[in-house]
Amino acid sequence: MGERSGVRPDDARHMAHALGLGRRGLGRCWPNPAVGCVIVRDGIVVGRGWTQPGGRPHAEAVALAQAGAAARGATAYVTLEPCAHHGKTPPCADALVAAGVARVVVALGDPDHRVNGAGLARMRAAGIEVVEGVGAEAARADQAGFLSRVTKGRPMVTLKLASSFDGRIATASGESQWITGPEARRAVHGLRLRHDAVMVGGGTARADDPALTVRDMGARHQPVRVVLSRHLDIPLDGRLAATAREVPLWLLHGDRVDPARATAWAERGAARFEVPVSGGRLDPAPALEILGQQGITRVFCEGGGGLGASLIGAGLVDELVGFTAGLALGAEGRPSLAAMGIDALAGAPRFGLVEARAVGGDVMHRWRRLG
Repeated sequence: MGERSGVRPDDARHMAHALGLGRRGLGRCWPNPAVGCVIVRDGIVVGRGWTQPGGRPHAEAVALAQAGAAARGATAYVTLEPCAHHGKTPPCADALVAAGVARVVVALGDPDHRVNGAGLARMRAAGIEVVEGVGAEAARADQAGFLSRVTKGRPMVTLKLASSFDGRIATASGESQWITGPEARRAVHGLRLRHDAVMVGGGTARADDPALTVRDMGARHQPVRVVLSRHLDIPLDGRLAATAREVPLWLLHGDRVDPARATAWAERGAARFEVPVSGGRLDPAPALEILGQQGITRVFCEGGGGLGASLIGAGLVDELVGFTAGLALGAEGRPSLAAMGIDALAGAPRFGLVEARAVGGDVMHRWRRLG
């Protein structure tokens, strides 16, 4: 891009500011996208905002309220196309027009059928200069969950694996606490915080009795906890059951469950969703579609090996996050993934490295699906 497309020298810097603000809403504003907005007049930031918990008010409304009269003649930097439809709040495109903003720089269009170019068109029709595509790549990564729900009908899935150097998640006897160090475990809590839901399989729920909450980070909200258990045979006296009324717990199960167990979980405050069974397991694709229908945009899957393998095998994992420790457990240790039936490298799903860094005494590496 250059001057011909309307891009100015400071646009990238101000959009980076808006993107940083938008990330504050990740995991907190579903089903809405986590948007950031910065309003600049005469080179000075006069308003800024991000989508608030629960999805409203929107980023533009927060920034305009802060800017007040200074918004007239200013440039607004928005990480996603301003909405053009009436929902629980008025359209942000109309709010920008009414505020007298002279120019709007947008990172990414909104594929939602209620928007999809209508917000940009409305602003242009009002005489506002609209510039598109500044910071688009970063915005696309930030909005991956929202975009996936809108275009694919399912949330983005991040699969986390914490393993030994040789890819084992436990000893042969099942001992797994702790393969990685405290810094890595704290980083996992930070990742949970940036997702709408944390998901595990029934085997993990039975073996580990996890709470699946964000702890020791001053969190004011908790992600939805999702457990896939075909027969709903997870402990009724465990930590998930004990906290189901305080932190949302969604149980995805098959069509044949003990009615008494179903009633017991309902009494404890858990929500239940029936999922089709395929090959003796819950089908992961419709399971994710159910989560998408409920508004979930970002899922952080923490295992176990069977669930992780089924998600990867079905092409449903968008990002891998690995924490690798400097110890080896050998072939008798439990593998991080169950069998996937791959007998040729050409059939193995490929992911591209996004980042790798030390976290305490362990290594964190993040990969994004190719293609």
